[in-house]
Amino acid sequence: MLIGYARVSTEDQNLDGQVDQLQKIGCEKIFKEHASGTSKDRKELAKAVDQLRKGDTFVVCSLDRLGRSVKQLIEFVNDLKKIGVAFRSIREAIDTETPTGKFFFHVTAAFAELERNLIQERTKVGLAAARARGRKGGRKRVIDDKKFQIALQLYEENKTPVTDICKSLGIAKRTFYRYLEEHKQRSHLSKT
Repeated sequence: MLIGYARVSTEDQNLDGQVDQLQKIGCEKIFKEHASGTSKDRKELAKAVDQLRKGDTFVVCSLDRLGRSVKQLIEFVNDLKKIGVAFRSIREAIDTETPTGKFFFHVTAAFAELERNLIQERTKVGLAAARARGRKGGRKRVIDDKKFQIALQLYEENKTPVTDICKSLGIAKRTFYRYLEEHKQRSHLSKT
């Protein structure tokens, strides 16, 4: 039996293209998931694996639907092999039932990891270059230091609930607590 797995990272992304490809090659069951590739909590993937039996083939549209590292992919495919399940990736034309497919799987997975590492490295270099030119990455501050000092004073007086402080500033509680944590870290560093 061919069992398919389709995954996209966010709810606003569409699974239809992957599902169509999996149906076209004859997958009898298809498990669909909205989850990050780095997430360890992928319920639909776990359900798909639970359905697999000796002689089945687990199918994905591309390797990146399963994992983000060569190690993760190889471990997954080796786990399938231990229970007598083959692996197939449509885009990379990998079928682990053949010697060529096994070899190609390892080579493709290595290139996928290399590509991700190169992207990460270019991003780091770009951020460093921007910082050297005085630009700072990350989110823009929602409130300025003056407003935060007023909020901090209200918070430390312990008379005004955090919800009310946040409402008056127009920020979420988690934002206030993030600012508070940054303030504590700066205060701690200045004392050392």
